[in-house]
Amino acid sequence: MNLTFPELSRQTLLALAIAAVFALPAITSSASPPPNIILIYGDDIGYGDFGCYGGTGAKTPNVDRLAKEGLRFTSAYASSATCTPSRYSLLTGQYAFRKKGTGVLPGDAALIIEPGRPTLPSILKQAGYTTAVVGKWHLGLGEAGKPLDWNAEIKPGPREIGFDYSYIMAATGDRVPCVYVENHRVVGLVSDDPIQVNYQEAFPGEPDGVKDRATLKLDWSHGHNQAVINGIGRIGYMKGGKAALWKDEDMADVFTKQALQFIERAKTQRFFLYFATHDVHVPRVPHPRFVGKSSMGPRGDALVQFDWCVGEILKTLDRLNLADRTLVLLSSDNGPVLDDGYKDQANEKLGDHRPAGPLRAGKYSLFEGGTRMPFLVRWPGRVKPGQSDALFSQVDLPATLGALAAGGANPELWPDSRNLLPALLGDTPTGRDHVVEHANRLAIRRGKWKFIPPGQTSDQLGPWRKVQIAEPGLLFDLDADPGETRDLAAAHPEVVSELKALLAQIRDSGRTP
Repeated sequence: MNLTFPELSRQTLLALAIAAVFALPAITSSASPPPNIILIYGDDIGYGDFGCYGGTGAKTPNVDRLAKEGLRFTSAYASSATCTPSRYSLLTGQYAFRKKGTGVLPGDAALIIEPGRPTLPSILKQAGYTTAVVGKWHLGLGEAGKPLDWNAEIKPGPREIGFDYSYIMAATGDRVPCVYVENHRVVGLVSDDPIQVNYQEAFPGEPDGVKDRATLKLDWSHGHNQAVINGIGRIGYMKGGKAALWKDEDMADVFTKQALQFIERAKTQRFFLYFATHDVHVPRVPHPRFVGKSSMGPRGDALVQFDWCVGEILKTLDRLNLADRTLVLLSSDNGPVLDDGYKDQANEKLGDHRPAGPLRAGKYSLFEGGTRMPFLVRWPGRVKPGQSDALFSQVDLPATLGALAAGGANPELWPDSRNLLPALLGDTPTGRDHVVEHANRLAIRRGKWKFIPPGQTSDQLGPWRKVQIAEPGLLFDLDADPGETRDLAAAHPEVVSELKALLAQIRDSGRTP
């Protein structure tokens, strides 16, 4: 039986999801009921950016505390080397490459997750959780084929795919519209100053990053020179909504405040919080109290700011006596990038810090730095502190957390998500057999072997350098060579053949075998 989502009605999907959630008893004992779940999701943070992973350029004591008190994974992966597809996979349990239109979205894109399909929040909601998303969304809003009116109700969106509450930015900080959306409305919008958004044409008389470049407080290096909001050039054009515009310097404070308020409201219930911060994505404009707190300029200071956000979450759990009843997960959506469109000295002030640690390349790349992520898991009294080398992918979170919350889910609901709860909780050192890595094209890791097919990929943290991979592709032994410096394809043609066939099977079958 191989169900594909377009063939099913929304009602059928909901019925399947509900039946799947309650089909099996919860796996945790009565002495250890399912916990609250907080997923802290960083942005453009690399494997080597935190102190607990060897980072040296920014102090991250709160993240390091999570690592000390929990399980630190060394082989955990985002499903893609860019943000939208990683977030899509994390919430749907389906690799984004299986669905058209899941690339990096503009700020006015329609919602790419079909309302009614099973998602991580909808499964947890059906299991009795109160659910919320706070922070970066970047999965589209509104209906496909219909222009979105930012001055009216904005839906479908997070609430239509399983979140009870949402306080988000539509896309990224470098894209318009530069406003917050709470549930279905822009925050702070006044009726006599409506918002207009256009990704094709400028609005006459409005400032832009080319003609008004001399006035910018953060200059651009490439792109990011259309609408000017808060003295910073953006992608796309915007007019109006002046009272609703965000101030970049305050964004971490705003999102963290909303996350903490949700925890306070939900403290007597079982809750799931998806806290998707914007740090360390461009434009990097940290609050003044974090400026100069690292040796790396704005990118490092934004890491310190992210760590503060984590600390506020942990302090609130401690104050409310919720720490022992809360599973905290921390990871990032893709690998690191330095110059990503603004002149913020990310390259010049890097120093000895290695954002991807021992890994090669970063964001946009099929090399390990693009998708191998820091991943921390803390549940005091249940998860024993230590290190795990288990192979894990963020696409596995729907099936795994669904199993934790309600005892399991029908595998047919998740094309690519696998229940790896024993690995997540540190009960076994064994995780996935293989993991797919995505950056426009696909690569695969199985055990110690990593195969990248012929073609082009990024090979630097920025500015960009592309490499052309010739036949038969690249093969690396990641145990011996995590930096992917020695191609072993010629020495092991049988491994190349096996991994090439497995990758083709996964790509063409519509689901992970």
